[in-house]
Amino acid sequence: MQGETITMQKETEAWYASWFNTPYYHQLYKDRDHREAAEFMNTLTSYLKLEKNSTILDLACGKGRHAKYLSRKGFDVTGVDLSEESIAYAKQFENDRLHFEIHDMCEPYPKKFDAVFNLFTSYGYFENDIDNLRTIQAINAELKPDGYGVIDFLNVKLAIKNLVPSEKKKVDDIVFDIEKYVENGFIVKNIRFNDKGENFFFTERVKALTLDDFKAFFKEANVELKAVFGDYHLNEFDENTSERLILIFH
Repeated sequence: MQGETITMQKETEAWYASWFNTPYYHQLYKDRDHREAAEFMNTLTSYLKLEKNSTILDLACGKGRHAKYLSRKGFDVTGVDLSEESIAYAKQFENDRLHFEIHDMCEPYPKKFDAVFNLFTSYGYFENDIDNLRTIQAINAELKPDGYGVIDFLNVKLAIKNLVPSEKKKVDDIVFDIEKYVENGFIVKNIRFNDKGENFFFTERVKALTLDDFKAFFKEANVELKAVFGDYHLNEFDENTSERLILIFH
């Protein structure tokens, strides 16, 4: 899996199908703020008035850190992700109120939930907008009549304004060389590093979707936008200052 091989793989395969399935992805992002994530889950489930044993679908759950926390809070949680490696890891934590499965979020999961969460910019990966629309349609199909969908996305205007073009990040014994730029409506992050004498290259691509873009998707999917927030404390969204774009709909 050296540089050119991986670069060629990117041209024929969705980037997230390979990058998320490597241990390096989890290594690079292992220092994410778990306390902030827990506080967000507390605030969000309280806002939605989710009662104990309410069912939640964690869409693009990764290795299941949020699903595990929600389960410990008393919810019945199903975590799904496209990454076989992540789901294989998460399955060790399964119990009566916590389940994990490999699943493509473009397709409706065959069960209905009180809430569907798509957290921490796990949206906008697709090259074609039809797949972003299909994901919202799938979330809508996964909701009970009184259920709510939540998409936690980045605020692209602020993210682009604060973009750091180049940086190095050392994690354990690996130095990740990270390059960021905007191209063809996507925020692109190129990640290069060497491990044990082998060169690796991966790319992340997230569509620079605005609130208006989401509103257009929701209208086409016949989904009602209930609330828009700008951070994990659910403060009002401001496109010039908010770090996040959190959308609550049904």
